[in-house]
Amino acid sequence: MKSLIPVVMSGIIAVYGLVVAVLISQALSPTNNLSLYTSFMHLAAGLSVGLTGIAAGYTIGIVGDAGVRAYMQQSRVYVGMILILIFGEVLGLYGLIVGLILNSKS
Repeated sequence: MKSLIPVVMSGIIAVYGLVVAVLISQALSPTNNLSLYTSFMHLAAGLSVGLTGIAAGYTIGIVGDAGVRAYMQQSRVYVGMILILIFGEVLGLYGLIVGLILNSKS
């Protein structure tokens, strides 16, 4: 069960993208003409969440793979693995915060 932590953490990154996608889609409608500024702010919000999600997912994948393999050999590695996984998750959280700020400016 302890080895499932990296998988769950990578799933949380996908939820960040889903939240921003729902917020952006609420601003869109067929009758609403968006300004160029608003469109670029939505693009920037999506890119900030997406690119930081890629970085966080890559980090969680590499650390999760190495950490689970090391945990099977030495159980003391677990706390260090979790700490590094949290640091990787924070990358995606920073992107979500920036995306929410950008979306509120549009």
